[in-house]
Amino acid sequence: MVSNISDLRRRERLTAELLRECLAGTRLPEDPLDVTLPSGSDQWPVSMREKLAETLTPAGVLIPVTRTAASLSVLLTQRSAELKHHAGQVSFPGGRMEEHDEDVRVTALRETQEEIGIEPHHVAVIGYLGAMPTITGYAVTPVVGLVSDAAELVIDRTEVEFVFEVPLEFLLDERNDRRVVREYQGRSYPMVEFHYENQRIWGATAQMILRLRKFIKNNI
Repeated sequence: MVSNISDLRRRERLTAELLRECLAGTRLPEDPLDVTLPSGSDQWPVSMREKLAETLTPAGVLIPVTRTAASLSVLLTQRSAELKHHAGQVSFPGGRMEEHDEDVRVTALRETQEEIGIEPHHVAVIGYLGAMPTITGYAVTPVVGLVSDAAELVIDRTEVEFVFEVPLEFLLDERNDRRVVREYQGRSYPMVEFHYENQRIWGATAQMILRLRKFIKNNI
């Protein structure tokens, strides 16, 4: 185990093979509603924590990891400004679990195909993170997948304005954390977000990235 990201860089770059090995012990949660609050949530207002403890709807998102000869990147979407929930925000492709979905893994892959056209057979699922609650009433399970070079993007403009990539190394480097204070029902609470080029990654998406980073640092 390495103690920090600098040690990880000195050892070797994080490759797809290392990421696969790191996540090999993870399993699809048996109960998609068994959520864990994000790190630092103990500092959040009681009203917000109570909101997150209400009845939730299971959902799945894909953390799509793409590969180049030199590095790994994470694919994100800019959501349409016309959507009911999280309009105009940066997010991973995904959505609520439907009755015909066998599990949230299927949900994440189905939604990814619907939103940005990546077909399930072009995604090698390599791991899972624990379900996380959102203030919009969902229990979201992140599914980590390696995207084939043969995958083609076909964007549904009613849901997604555009997609972009962020180097995984950038997200793993704590020096790129932006510590901010957000307001909720008249109360302030601390959060971490990322700013990459002209994109702001915050909210639940940033929390998922932080959870993935913590898991990698603890298991690589």
